[in-house]
Amino acid sequence: MTDTLAIARFDPPCGPIDGWLDGPVLRATGIPYARADRFRAPMPLPEWEEPFSARAPSTPCPQWPNPFLEKMLGDAEGVAAPDEDCLQLSVTLPAAARPGDALPVMVWIHGGSYVWGAGDAPITDPAKLVVEQNLIVVSVTYRLGIFGFLGDGARPSNLGLLDQFAAFRWVRRNIRAFGGDPANVTAFGQSAGADAIAHLMIGSGGERLFRRAILQSPPLGLSRGRRRMTAAMVLAAGELSAQSTTQEVLDAERRAAAAAARFGLKSGMPFGTEYGRAPLPAEADIDAAWSSVAPDFDVLIGHTAEESEFFAGEIPVVTRVRALPLVGRRATRAISSAVTAAVYGRAADGFAERHARAGGRAYRYTIDWSVPGNPLGSAHTIDLPLLLGDRHSWAKAAIVAGADWDRVERDGEKLRALWGSFARTGQLENQGEIPGVLSYRRV
Repeated sequence: MTDTLAIARFDPPCGPIDGWLDGPVLRATGIPYARADRFRAPMPLPEWEEPFSARAPSTPCPQWPNPFLEKMLGDAEGVAAPDEDCLQLSVTLPAAARPGDALPVMVWIHGGSYVWGAGDAPITDPAKLVVEQNLIVVSVTYRLGIFGFLGDGARPSNLGLLDQFAAFRWVRRNIRAFGGDPANVTAFGQSAGADAIAHLMIGSGGERLFRRAILQSPPLGLSRGRRRMTAAMVLAAGELSAQSTTQEVLDAERRAAAAAARFGLKSGMPFGTEYGRAPLPAEADIDAAWSSVAPDFDVLIGHTAEESEFFAGEIPVVTRVRALPLVGRRATRAISSAVTAAVYGRAADGFAERHARAGGRAYRYTIDWSVPGNPLGSAHTIDLPLLLGDRHSWAKAAIVAGADWDRVERDGEKLRALWGSFARTGQLENQGEIPGVLSYRRV
């Protein structure tokens, strides 16, 4: 690697890459890791000879605007315009890193119910995690919605998962040039991103592209019994082809999501992994599949204490109950607790216990951090501002409205240290908790 002014040159096997120095970190952004025609599996890219200018954010997959998420997490300022050419990743590393350093590598898979999000969203900027923990973070962008999921036989299923596999292969081949250790890779993701990582663990092919997994709020309670819902979605979406316009695909995605609405809790994440379609085993075989790979992975899995408070304002019946005098708030907290357990808690318990029984190392955590006075409490996504982004990127987010940012920084540093420790060794010191932030246990 050579530096010229603010330019940083990297020389990985894929071809030379020009990133840049950004204060205490080096960045190389928007790097293509594969290419894919619409509704086709990703294919490796040929190596390039001329330096690739990696100084623009990765391009997100086309998606519908989501005013609710913009209110909760802040607007999309700083996110690139969407495009179907979105198989890109970004690398953030300490400014002093050099090839041969063999730093731990963390690969970030963003959430968003498999239909929203971007690998390079400012709220998930990993710079603080990188600097404080002296490691490398690779942020992955992948196909979403009908572009990446909801196969119909002619249109393959699980393309978004195949994209992620391709990104991990790129990391294994190229990360040494950035100072990373391809044998010490931790996959970490939140919500749908965590759900995806859990399924990457059992993807076919026998590859072990990462050693550790941090699963933040995976909605594994929604992952099974989806066959009828998926069939209804496919029917509502109708026929699509490579010649359909991007808007026609998005319109079909909206019809499919509407068709899922009658299927209860599962309709909260209608798009997602499909069992029995490559690269995943049949639904009846997934427990055995997770057990068989358990010795190959260290797992840290958990959720926030009040996950469903994030969504409560979007559910009419909860809104009506909350408005009841005297008992409304207590009743909605009871609903929140029940939904949190159904979607996140019991499934996380079961995942960790099965993993440990099968010979894997597993830790189970709960985050109870919240902003005093903020009615959202310890809701879904409250872990993100503690780990990623900064005060500016989170300034408009309802989830941290009213926060004392000095406290966010102090508590966030502790959580980032815990995540970094796990990424380095697969183990956690036995203190068991960070008071006011998180509790955990070895399973």
